[in-house]
Amino acid sequence: MNLAAFAALPDEARLWLLALEHPLEAAALAPELDALLSRWRHKGTQYQAAWALLDQRIVAIAEPTLAAAPSGCAIDGMLRGVSQAATKAGNALADPQAVHVRLADGLHAIARTDLSARLADGTLNPATPVLDLALLTLGDLRRGKLERPLTATWIGRKFGVAVVR
Repeated sequence: MNLAAFAALPDEARLWLLALEHPLEAAALAPELDALLSRWRHKGTQYQAAWALLDQRIVAIAEPTLAAAPSGCAIDGMLRGVSQAATKAGNALADPQAVHVRLADGLHAIARTDLSARLADGTLNPATPVLDLALLTLGDLRRGKLERPLTATWIGRKFGVAVVR
């Protein structure tokens, strides 16, 4: 995972992870996201955000100021802008309620209502990597907390999935 775009930001920077419906090259998003983040400001505060596209599916945006002084309006505007950038690139943001997992052929979004069936049919198993798109800080991303085995997530607890030894 290439996090070079975040090199100048501290671990405490606020992080947003947004999944795309389909894989996309970063170059397709770059003009819109670069412009969006360069003009991102609210009530006189110019935000110092950076972004990266992880696995061609996860837009990661980090910004240090909003960790200490969050602004719902500023965040909502940024999220709308990312959605518009994805649409302009011929893509869309995935359902925020979907569970994102890494399978042998890449990342997949699974509707929460389908989890039980995917566990029953073997698509998901105790070791399936589940992406935690609710990470709050850049430091968590840097420390490799984006993916955890299914058994170590709420899915494992909810469905009683035990670790296979």
